Amino acid sequence: MPKFKHHVFICTNERDDSAARPSCGKKGSKLKDAFKDAIKDAGLKHSVRANTSACLDQCEHGPTIVVYPEAVWYGFVKIDDVQEIVSEHLLKGNPVMRLQLADSCLNTDHCPHQKKKK
Repeated sequence: MPKFKHHVFICTNERDDSAARPSCGKKGSKLKDAFKDAIKDAGLKHSVRANTSACLDQCEHGPTIVVYPEAVWYGFVKIDDVQEIVSEHLLKGNPVMRLQLADSCLNTDHCPHQKKKK
């Protein structure tokens, strides 16, 4: 079998409601099913793999998705966004800019989406 052209990692990490950071969990698991269906419908089943992931450490942007090998990070993804990501990014190679997380928000404490630490 040939290598996959893309891997889509979908955060499905679940935290207790009392946790300091939000959780992608419930929304992320629905996204995985939507991605699998859209990938299959687009004829990409043998070249794109949709995987669930534990915490991607971008909790304030959740549900969070990352597409490799390009390392394109998407945040605040909804079911309605899945088809656009598949058709534009995975089929045509054009990342969906409106959903893409800014590099300045990745792996930093200075993102406007994060709660200020006391």
